[in-house]
Amino acid sequence: MSKPNVPKPVKLIASVFSKTNELIVAATEELSRKFGRIDFISEIFPFNSTTYYNKEMGKDLIRRFLSFNKMILPHRLPDIKLYTNKIEKDFSDCQGDRRLNIDPGYISLSHLILATGKGYAHRPCLRKGIYADLTLIYKDKRFQALDWTYPDYRSKEIIELMNTVRRNYVFQLKGLK
Repeated sequence: MSKPNVPKPVKLIASVFSKTNELIVAATEELSRKFGRIDFISEIFPFNSTTYYNKEMGKDLIRRFLSFNKMILPHRLPDIKLYTNKIEKDFSDCQGDRRLNIDPGYISLSHLILATGKGYAHRPCLRKGIYADLTLIYKDKRFQALDWTYPDYRSKEIIELMNTVRRNYVFQLKGLK
């Protein structure tokens, strides 16, 4: 019989995208108030690997990735996603359309998990209608995409960015021991 173990804390991350950097900055400040100091913020990336958000948010979207100094336990991810949904709603326009999108997730030693409200075959439900998307796995000393990984997360730039955040996470874990 297996014995349940308390999981190691994981590195909270978020992808934030919008038409304007000002909205990204405002959302980043809100996330920092809730989850603590941001220890990594990426350069601005164009968010152009899908047209899924164009109708609601427009074209020419930009994105930044964040990670937080304070680590979390994995079971907190659904509550974090529900909180980021609230931020998105608070920043919506007067018609109720989103002006920004926040995708929280976490990095562990073995994978990158994103939280989503959309279920699918590879996305088990965690709770409260929030699903875990296994986006990248860590193998052969680097993150690697899976068959279902979103096109943008397959890119060399984003995989290297996630490898950098994972290295920071490893250093943090060593400090906990």
